[in-house]
Amino acid sequence: MKSSLKHLLIAALVVPLAAFTLPVQANISPQQSRAILTHFSETSPTDFREFLRQLGVSEPPMSSDLGAAISGFLDGTALSTAQQNQIHRLLGLYARLKYGDAAMGTLRELVAIPTFRVEGVAQHDNPEFIKMGNTLKTLAESFNLSFRNIDNRVFEVSLNGTGDEIVGIHAHADVVPANPQDWVLEDGTRLDPFKVSQVGNRLYGRGTEDDKNGIVVALYAMKVIQEERLPLARNFKLLVDTTEEIAGDAIAYYFERNPTPHYNVALDGGYPVVIAEKGYGTVTANFARRTAQGDGAEIISMTGGLAANQIPLTSVAILVGENPIELAARLQKAGNDYARRNGDNFNVIAQVIGKEVQLTVTGVSAHSSEPESGVNPVARMLGFIHSLDGNIALKQNPISDAARYAADNWGLDYLGGKLGIGFSDAFMGPLTTSLTFIGMDEKTFTLTVNLRVPKGKRLDVLKAEIADKLGAWSTKNAIAMDVDYLMTEPMLRDPEGEWVKALLDVASENLDMPRKFGASAGSTSVHDLPNGVQFGLARLDVKYTGHTNKEFKTVDQFLLDLQIVTEMMGRIGQLPKL
Repeated sequence: MKSSLKHLLIAALVVPLAAFTLPVQANISPQQSRAILTHFSETSPTDFREFLRQLGVSEPPMSSDLGAAISGFLDGTALSTAQQNQIHRLLGLYARLKYGDAAMGTLRELVAIPTFRVEGVAQHDNPEFIKMGNTLKTLAESFNLSFRNIDNRVFEVSLNGTGDEIVGIHAHADVVPANPQDWVLEDGTRLDPFKVSQVGNRLYGRGTEDDKNGIVVALYAMKVIQEERLPLARNFKLLVDTTEEIAGDAIAYYFERNPTPHYNVALDGGYPVVIAEKGYGTVTANFARRTAQGDGAEIISMTGGLAANQIPLTSVAILVGENPIELAARLQKAGNDYARRNGDNFNVIAQVIGKEVQLTVTGVSAHSSEPESGVNPVARMLGFIHSLDGNIALKQNPISDAARYAADNWGLDYLGGKLGIGFSDAFMGPLTTSLTFIGMDEKTFTLTVNLRVPKGKRLDVLKAEIADKLGAWSTKNAIAMDVDYLMTEPMLRDPEGEWVKALLDVASENLDMPRKFGASAGSTSVHDLPNGVQFGLARLDVKYTGHTNKEFKTVDQFLLDLQIVTEMMGRIGQLPKL
């Protein structure tokens, strides 16, 4: 090792450690961790004990408490809680150094399997999900881990300890759909959503953030603990769900046939520890197809969104009229005016294609749980169409009816203010409402509004409020529609025990974050499970890129996730009592 790197490491280890007074902390700061990573940047230890030996013989000597922890571990003597925590912090760093590149390779392999919903095909019958199961089986068995395929619905990987307790680690293999045409960077670079593309420090690809990264880091954490023969007082089961993004019925299927883990940790949310998830809901309005009435151009089709839980990049409408060139020019002028009046943060483009006019509204894609981080093109398309009434003649049909419905009841607001149903919880935040999905077939035109519901109002009361208001609007405007409702209860935990303290410590210390619980609008597979919390792998203070047309994970954060999850599993695995 270079002398300069060695002195950088030792300086970081010796000076700051004396400032720590809490004996349960790992006493290795993020700065000190970076120094260790730098120290080993040009070498790759053969195993964890060799890694510790190299740290233990550093010159000048390291701090006495860390040196004692390393010596005690290598000698097989009993360690204090603080010393055990130091060893697990070092275990996370070792995993990152040893398997970071291999883990990124596995992420590339999993992203390349397009595990999104195919209309009319059950996930467990979809060949891509079957391929995913076979891939995970091969990986798990090569890591000397036990694997079970529960009817192509949940893939279970087990790391066995000596006790009866089970800790469930939750991640999911399914992803939301992706439109390849939308995956374009600002400089014009085109990306394949089902291929990891590294651009600078970013790993672009569907599933890099949500949630194939969670599968990968959990697998490699289990691999490290298994091959280093570290003692475990309990068992871990990685449960890979295949329907988290749609019905969520696969995980329910699993728990109808298998014991529920005593503790459940979802690697599919936010750091440090999220104990509250908003309820998930949809309000779906169905307008029967009918013959257009009146004079003017006609909107014959409209698209917007690929799933209810994502805000898309674009919404596209096709119009026909007697003079397409004139129609496009008038729509363009009206679109520019509409954009200026409504924030000027989206684009409206009208162009002639053959004998038709294609109208495109481009916004900013986002996860539907964070509508404030995007600019919704579906809501703006419908609002724009409705704003043309009296300015550009349009024939009345189900699409124009739906545009009036959307503009009058939901608008561009995402807090339910237009409909008068907004409310908020001090910890969980506000109700959010987002027009996310447009569907069309030969019989029906459909609009779906995605809800994220905090505590503070009973679901039956909320549903009745929405139904009453929409019913009154339908009667007043003589527009017939059928409305379907789906609402699930929000989750709020009051977790106790050493396991939760450990989760908070591991995440807050490594990420230099406040040591406090968080709330999320996203819903995970632990939503209905006892002792279930989110533990990463995103930071709630950074825009979440999952479900967007530029989904990515930075290399640095991916490696840090591997480090953190390894430390977490090692630490929880050895705690005398959770």
